[in-house]
Amino acid sequence: MWQYSYLRMSWPCVVRARARRKQELHYESNESEGDAMLENLNWLPEITLPESLLRLLIATASLVAIVFVARLLIVRFIRRTVQAPELRRRWLVNSRNILLLLLLFGLVLIWGQELRTLALSLVAITLAIVIATKELILCLSGSVLKSGSAAFNIGDRIQVRGFRGEVIDHSLLATTILELGPGMTTQQRSGRKIVLPNSLFLAEPVINESFTERYGFRTFTVPFVRDADWRAARQAFLDAAARYCEPYIEAARAHMHRLSDQRGLDFPSVDPCVTVETPTAGEIHLVVRVPVRASERTDVEQVLLTEVLASNDFSPRAPEKGNGRSPASADS
Repeated sequence: MWQYSYLRMSWPCVVRARARRKQELHYESNESEGDAMLENLNWLPEITLPESLLRLLIATASLVAIVFVARLLIVRFIRRTVQAPELRRRWLVNSRNILLLLLLFGLVLIWGQELRTLALSLVAITLAIVIATKELILCLSGSVLKSGSAAFNIGDRIQVRGFRGEVIDHSLLATTILELGPGMTTQQRSGRKIVLPNSLFLAEPVINESFTERYGFRTFTVPFVRDADWRAARQAFLDAAARYCEPYIEAARAHMHRLSDQRGLDFPSVDPCVTVETPTAGEIHLVVRVPVRASERTDVEQVLLTEVLASNDFSPRAPEKGNGRSPASADS
């Protein structure tokens, strides 16, 4: 009995002791978890602002607050004192604009040194970029000039700084042509491709041989010595050119008239012509100009030269032989 009564009396104490122990263990586990969380947060970087930047931020915030409060006060004053709607609206707008100008002026004063440093840095960076990409910028500028002036299109025959060919492709940086040559007058393709940077078009003139589109002119020179029968050669070339362009001469004439009306230009006569030049004292050059289709520009020169020179002989005539007497004896 005594033992039973003792157990009944001590049991509540044991229960309370166990409860306190559980609470202590719970508190200890919570503290350990909190310490672990604090330790995990130690990796975060500490953000510290320089004192000069902090002063600038405080000055900026103060200026914005002053302007904001001044705006509220001015708006309240105008709405209470000005009765006319138009005048009130005008004063509200003017006061807002003046306060904005004051705010911008104050910000420039506060951040002036930093803005100056930033501007110098931007200028240096921009200068370095321009120097490094000068050629690319020139190519892009040449592309803009080429497109804006409509200098040529795909399929046109152009000549730039000694390079001559037919345009097959052009982009923002380069123009690709199929070379015509050798020389500046040959109409046959050499089989070579030339890639021209668009920067050439900024400083070099572009000669477009396909300006008249469907029909054009083909001009070539035939040299003769002065003693040759160049008069007969001139007439022969005129006749051959007339026969060659007879099937399309009227269509070419109508095309040139249409271009003249559209572009306000005076195009030369479409009829074939042969002019005479004397580059040196002992030579005569016949300059033959023939209207041609755009697709036949390569063939016309060879056709006319072959037809005229194969069927005629314009070589100088030998002087007639006398009877062996000198002119002095003949006179006597």
